[in-house]
Amino acid sequence: MPTLTLPAPAKLNLFLHVTGRRADGYHTLQTVFQLLDYGDTLHFESRDDDLIALYPELPGVPAQDNLIVRAARLLRDHAHCRRGARIQLEKRLPMGGGIGGGSSNAATALLALNHLWDLQLSLDELAALGLRLGADVPVFVRGRSAWAEGIGEHLQPVALPDSNYLILVPPCQISTAQIFSEKALTRNTSPITIAAFLGGGTFQEQEYGHAGQIVRNDCEPVVKRLYPEVAFALDWLSQFRPARLTGTGACVFASFADRSDAENVLQRLPHNYRGFVARGLNISPVHRMLGIESAS
Repeated sequence: MPTLTLPAPAKLNLFLHVTGRRADGYHTLQTVFQLLDYGDTLHFESRDDDLIALYPELPGVPAQDNLIVRAARLLRDHAHCRRGARIQLEKRLPMGGGIGGGSSNAATALLALNHLWDLQLSLDELAALGLRLGADVPVFVRGRSAWAEGIGEHLQPVALPDSNYLILVPPCQISTAQIFSEKALTRNTSPITIAAFLGGGTFQEQEYGHAGQIVRNDCEPVVKRLYPEVAFALDWLSQFRPARLTGTGACVFASFADRSDAENVLQRLPHNYRGFVARGLNISPVHRMLGIESAS
């Protein structure tokens, strides 16, 4: 049976502005997704029957609820395909960390099985399927670091400067739904432009964008109040570089010009905190490995 091994890269939200709330309850956002060269790994083996088998199961997540299995079944139903797959997940990204683990897994499954099953669906079709699984899935399907608006589905690729990131993993998991339901969450940040963001320089220089427009994560004050582990991580990392929450957390990050500086700080992590150093990417390694790096 044909097999395929692909990464599922992590992402950072370099900033996150909540600009409003729609009638259906979803929040409108502005953010920049930075892809990373660090993530999970998935192994796929095509099957002639219709079984979708994932192993190992994640603690507390039944297989049928896992985004990988849901992505595989959604793709198969959409394409009227009768193939199956055996999928092995090597998990490195934390759950509830705000770095896109589940969404990236789902996107890699869509891209991998579209290839293995020879379905020939376009990136537009795959991204539309991904949006049904979660707002962050399309950016991983399209495989570009990107400026995002709407609920995160309106994407415009951006070329971000080279940077090395130290990501801290506090000992907690955060529910995105909980953070977006908090009354104290800022929901009326004024929109900015891509030029305003890119005009702010590299992340470590960028507390303000062009013309003094503030660039921040609107979820950060709420998360810090509810999760002291995150507040501690932000305070600790800020000793070395400006630190910020990614997504709704729990992970926090800082940018370093030199990877060795980031690795030196990593060696000093407080007890019970994990972390890793990763390089920012403009193109997903999944696209490079599948030979679709020139796609939009």
